Amino acid sequence: MIKDENIGSEVVFDGKILKVKVDTLAYNEDRTVTREIVEAGSTVVILPIDSECNVLLVRQFRYPVGMTLLEAPAGRVEIGETSIEAAQRELREEVGYASRDIREVGSFWISPGYCTEYMYAYVAKDLIPGKLQPDDDEDIVVERFPLDEAWNMVKSGDIQDVKTIATLSMSGEITNI
Repeated sequence: MIKDENIGSEVVFDGKILKVKVDTLAYNEDRTVTREIVEAGSTVVILPIDSECNVLLVRQFRYPVGMTLLEAPAGRVEIGETSIEAAQRELREEVGYASRDIREVGSFWISPGYCTEYMYAYVAKDLIPGKLQPDDDEDIVVERFPLDEAWNMVKSGDIQDVKTIATLSMSGEITNI
C-alpha cells in the first residue's frame, strides 16, 4: 500500500499556468513508485442562460486535441480572486455579459489521476450585456442554443467537453432541464 510519505520530488516544467513534477513515493517497505503530477490552480466553468432559455456556448479551436470544440465559458481563478469573481470575469471575457443571478451548482476535480486542477461550476442567469473582452490568445465565437436541446447536443457529439457536460448535469434544478 502506498504511504503518505513523499520521499522525493523533481519539478520538470514550471510554466505560466501549470507546473509538472515527478514525485517519488514509498510503496510497501521495499519499493518506491513515481507519480507524474500536473499542478494547476482552481478554475471556473459557467453555464450562461439568457431570458429566452438559450444557453450561450463558445466555439473555439483547442490546439492540444486539434479540433474546434463547443464549450461553456471557463477559465482560471486568478491570485486574489474568488471563484465567483473569476466566473463573472470569464463571462465578460468570453461571452460579453455579466450576471445578476449567478449560482454555484457544484465543483469537481478535472482529472485527479495526474492533475490538481479543481473546478467550480456556475449557472448564470439575468444576463447584462457588456463588451466582449477576450484574452489575446482566444479566438472565440459565441453561439446560442435552446437549453432544452443541450442534452441532445451531448448525445449527438456536438458537445464533447466534459466540463460543459458536468455543468449541464449539475444544473438541472436551477435550469429546469
